[in-house]
Amino acid sequence: MAIKLVNIGYGSIISANRVIAVVSPESAPIKRMIQECKETNKLIDATYGRKTRSVIITDSDHIILSGMQPETVANRLGDKPVDKQE
Repeated sequence: MAIKLVNIGYGSIISANRVIAVVSPESAPIKRMIQECKETNKLIDATYGRKTRSVIITDSDHIILSGMQPETVANRLGDKPVDKQE
């Protein structure tokens, strides 16, 4: 199995094979997940001080914060872009 690496912004690269979901950080359940991972040292902040625009959930129960939009990360992972609601 080949390892596919994906740029998630500002020079940070992750393994695409480990990604379960890419979500927006806006909802309360995601904010709670971020806080829980921060307390258990499973949070990786790849925003470099910028605003968190997407939350990447991995199969190892780690959460990665990125400064890129979720649609952009999903496109780089090779998925089809998510339709925006009008």
